[in-house]
Amino acid sequence: MAGSSIHDASLEEALERISLPTYTVDTFGIVTWMNAAAKHYVGDARGKQFTSLVAPEEIRHVREVFARKIAGNAPVTDFESIVVSEDGRRLAVQISSVPLLDGERVVGVFGQVSSVEEEPEPSVPLELTPRQHEILRLLERGLSTEEIAAELHLSEATVRNHIRRLLRSLGVHSRLQAVALAHGDYVREAA
Repeated sequence: MAGSSIHDASLEEALERISLPTYTVDTFGIVTWMNAAAKHYVGDARGKQFTSLVAPEEIRHVREVFARKIAGNAPVTDFESIVVSEDGRRLAVQISSVPLLDGERVVGVFGQVSSVEEEPEPSVPLELTPRQHEILRLLERGLSTEEIAAELHLSEATVRNHIRRLLRSLGVHSRLQAVALAHGDYVREAA
């Protein structure tokens, strides 16, 4: 319709009624708005740092995605992560996010969660460091040492050291055993 415009209030009302969790984050990483669907999963997180909603092993990755978005280097980002619900459940989510612009300046991030699945209780010790959880997750995806090094911006030698420490922490002898343990398909031998 000629001459008509969308008002911010009607846009916010429409976003509120969407059944997919939807949110905005400012350039400092503070959640500024979330719809009822988002609040259903993680509670009312407005005013909180977005990383407070993410599983510890995912924090570095989501910070990197956020930084690329704020720097204007990623017009659209689709990625998987794990968030922690208000009652402590781990939820695997698929997130699509875009920068919010005021003219040419990035003023925040708009995100929408397209998929939410409850993560099974982890079969691996939660005492693993966030980096060890991250390495294990990349091993689960089938990445090689070289690919993990590229993904994490580390040297291959550093990745090999992380993998060795991970295997020792899990009490297993191979990457395959580590992945099987993570999926609950492997029982460690009694010492």
